[in-house]
Amino acid sequence: MNTPQNSPTTPTTQNPIAVTAAAIEAALRAQLNPSRLEVIDESHLHEGHAGANGTGFGTHFRVRIECAAFANLNKVARHRMVYTCLQAFFDSGLHALAIEA
Repeated sequence: MNTPQNSPTTPTTQNPIAVTAAAIEAALRAQLNPSRLEVIDESHLHEGHAGANGTGFGTHFRVRIECAAFANLNKVARHRMVYTCLQAFFDSGLHALAIEA
């Protein structure tokens, strides 16, 4: 499994980042080089639920992704790979991620 390395495009927990669809997309593109990627902020659908921040954005996302790095990996391994790439976003307020990989 590829392990993302810290780079100028990889946020770290020491440098909190804005949790946006564009930032999540940029991180996944930089780390996984997907052939197809769609990131959707669904936070507004979860207002009042656990993890919602009251703004209607930045907490709940859906990621649809395909990439060569997923070849021969089962669903759990693909999801772990995405979670690893986005750990800094979870550390910065991302609460829930629906992954279609």
